Amino acid sequence: MTMNKGFSIIIAMLLVSLPVQVGSGELAQAQSVQDQKSEADRWLDLGTQQYNKSYYQESIQSYQSALDIYRVLKDSNNEGSTLNNLGNVYYSLGQYQKALDFYQQSLAILQQISDLNGEGTALNNLGESYRMLGQIQKAIELYQQSLVIKKQIGDRKGEGTSLGNLGNAYNSLGQPQKAIEFFQQALAIKKQIGDRNGEGSSLNNLGESYRMLGQIQKAIELYQQSLVIKKQIGDRKGEGTSLGNLGNAYNSLGQPQKAIEFFQQALAIKKQIGDRNGEGSSLNNLGLAAYTLGQYQQASDFFQQSLALARQTGDLDSQGYSLIGLGNVYNSIRQYQQASVFFQQALTIFHQTGDLNGEGNSLNNLGLVSSKQGQYEQAIAFYQQSLGIFRQIGDRNGQGIALNNLGAIFNKLKQPELAILFYKQSVNVRESIRKDILGLGKEEQKSYLDTIAGSYRNLADLLLKQDRILEAQQVLDLLKVQELSDYLQNVRGNPQTAQGIDLQSSEQNLIILANELNLLQKKDREGKLNETEQQRLTQLVQLERDQNKQFNAFLNSSEIQKLITELRRTEQQQNINLANYRKLQKDVLAQMPNAVMIYPMILDDRLELVLINAKTPPLRRTVKLSRENLNQELANFLASLRDTNIDEVKEPAQKFYGWLIKPFEIELEQLKIDTIIYAPDSQLRYIPLAALYDGKQWLAEKYRVNNITAESLTSFTPKPLANPHVLAGAFGGQTGDKKRAGFDGLPATITEVQKIASRFPNTTTLTEDAFSKTATETRANSHSILHLATHGELSVGTPEDSFILFGNGDKATISEIKEWSLSNVDLVILSACQTGIGNKLGNGVEILGLGYQMQSAGARVAIASLWKVDDAGTQALMDTFYSELQKGDVSIAEALRRAQVSLIRSSKYTHPNYWSAFFAIGNGL
Repeated sequence: MTMNKGFSIIIAMLLVSLPVQVGSGELAQAQSVQDQKSEADRWLDLGTQQYNKSYYQESIQSYQSALDIYRVLKDSNNEGSTLNNLGNVYYSLGQYQKALDFYQQSLAILQQISDLNGEGTALNNLGESYRMLGQIQKAIELYQQSLVIKKQIGDRKGEGTSLGNLGNAYNSLGQPQKAIEFFQQALAIKKQIGDRNGEGSSLNNLGESYRMLGQIQKAIELYQQSLVIKKQIGDRKGEGTSLGNLGNAYNSLGQPQKAIEFFQQALAIKKQIGDRNGEGSSLNNLGLAAYTLGQYQQASDFFQQSLALARQTGDLDSQGYSLIGLGNVYNSIRQYQQASVFFQQALTIFHQTGDLNGEGNSLNNLGLVSSKQGQYEQAIAFYQQSLGIFRQIGDRNGQGIALNNLGAIFNKLKQPELAILFYKQSVNVRESIRKDILGLGKEEQKSYLDTIAGSYRNLADLLLKQDRILEAQQVLDLLKVQELSDYLQNVRGNPQTAQGIDLQSSEQNLIILANELNLLQKKDREGKLNETEQQRLTQLVQLERDQNKQFNAFLNSSEIQKLITELRRTEQQQNINLANYRKLQKDVLAQMPNAVMIYPMILDDRLELVLINAKTPPLRRTVKLSRENLNQELANFLASLRDTNIDEVKEPAQKFYGWLIKPFEIELEQLKIDTIIYAPDSQLRYIPLAALYDGKQWLAEKYRVNNITAESLTSFTPKPLANPHVLAGAFGGQTGDKKRAGFDGLPATITEVQKIASRFPNTTTLTEDAFSKTATETRANSHSILHLATHGELSVGTPEDSFILFGNGDKATISEIKEWSLSNVDLVILSACQTGIGNKLGNGVEILGLGYQMQSAGARVAIASLWKVDDAGTQALMDTFYSELQKGDVSIAEALRRAQVSLIRSSKYTHPNYWSAFFAIGNGL
């Protein structure tokens, strides 16, 4: 077929024009989709910019706009990532439950499209939400799943993030040692791949773990390293975080003024970069530091600013903690009604966000202000609800606080049996924590109560009033462990301390019933009670339907009252737990049948004394002596000990003999006691037992004295020294600069170590610059005796205020001594005349701290002095002491006693100022 040329042209035009028309429609549609995609991307970018500047509400709107478009376009990839971004915003707002919902939606989509990288990230984020909601085990499971994926796809950066999150989870569980393992793995990866930002963050995390372990100086070093990196890479936000962590570290050291300097630097950075969330956190930290300093108006101003900022950004979590801060301020200035309003507002927020930890703390604080207003039933209900939440999320520290507060309430209500029961549970929870290691909780979550040691002291007081002596002895022993923990921040427990305080059978039954009630109430709230359980709940709470009143009804039930009556009726059985007492007799006192343990306890209105020995039941004596009078007499005694008039010292020495020893004088004579194992309380640690006077003799002439930190922390196996191998160091100041770190040299110390070397051939001497911290620490464990003749100070304050000075000017603080290796060292002697208690008296915990740190490093016993001692007197005492040790088969405590007696009977050094300052702490038996 032929075709007309014109027609052919028309056909050709049609053929050409037709596809052009169809193609134009497809192109228009493609352009429309592309426009929508571009619009969604623009919303996504805008949302991210707003998020980075903490404009969270605006960010949510932008992300939501992007999400709507991606859903229309069925763009699953971007839909999943945008849902994740929305989760991030709500996480930053502290709305963890809502964040969790978005992360779960994101995860479902990413799994559907097989986006393994996104799936791993979503699992990590889900884990973070569960961690913040207090569901730590669930979080760990999710982090582990994320870690598997990140390893599978070779995402090293993501692998490091998952490892870091696992570390955070174990920190939350109060297991910082395990957390450190994960953080170190994360740090190694970050270094390997050159992720400097991640490296800095890992160092920060490691710092947090070491802070929890009480190794604050180590934490500070890590924060400083992190700060250097963040500055180098220009990460201003990370720089602010590192500064904030440094502030928290110095707050932990009891240096809030220094902490404030770091918080202010952090605040300036957060303001400069527009990080409003970080700005609010810095303001909150400043409020906490001001509160610690008692600057309540300033603290209130900071908390108000933090609250206003959190309200602007919609950050509910930060609002809650700012409100708790304000509540604490108003509680401290006794405006309880206003404090209650703030705590109630915080409770509402935490309930809304699902933050169970914050909810538990708010309830606890509401109980506190209710108690102070005399609303005891309401306070009990709040504390019980708080306790239930802390048990649910596994917060043992929170449980300890709530149980302590319940004990305090029942003490006020004159119900000693219930008070004792709750105090015991509080102590036992704390001791179980100590065995793992007590982690520092969020500073914002603190309930500002008395020190933890207060609950131990209150419990001992109640037990002694009821003549439950052996239980009281257990508490008095653990009180010393807790005081050490408050001071050093790193005191680990052991299987013995972890057992806590014995519970009587009636107390155990009461706890079983309380746990049953708690379980039934939980099931009731969840609507899961069957008919039998409903009847049992009704029986336990005496038909009470109001859950806020059920616990009070439970305590008043006939079943509970019967158990309380049993406790009152069986005091004699309560007094002695035979199994535990026999263990004490067998493990400690049976080895030393002529020894006793004496535990004094200072109370506001009296002095309580407990004596434990191998042959009789425990003994208790009460001395009517107020704390105020005791402290005045103690000051007089110390002044006379530093005087040179021997007649002046005998009167106060005899008074203290009358208070501390005379109440047991008959038993001590009948039992033929020659050794006193002494666990002094509080300010009594500042006076030497050896210097007490019975009217005819000094106590050192009758008994050897061995001070202990606590029976539960001390091994009592008798072990005389054989063939002493001595490392003796001295700072004489006879060469070069005669001063070191502002201290003058002590010329007599050179003679002192030379005499030791002449007496014991196996002596290594280090003097002047050769006597350094490094040389001493390195060589100490090759010797059985470490003799340090140099300046030392046991000062009231933080462990960093107490130190040993070396001949080259180095210092070792009490905190650092624990890191020494002294496992082969039997005895550490700090002999120089300025080893002492410093310029003011505290509660003597610094003396306990020295003994504990030496024991922790491995040494059996330490000898130090309580005040500045005369050079010549010290030389005479030490010369005789070593002479006695040289005889062999002589215990350290006995050698010290004989040296003291030799000075008593000398013509020149009879005054106790010369010989009684030195005391042995540890196992010198």
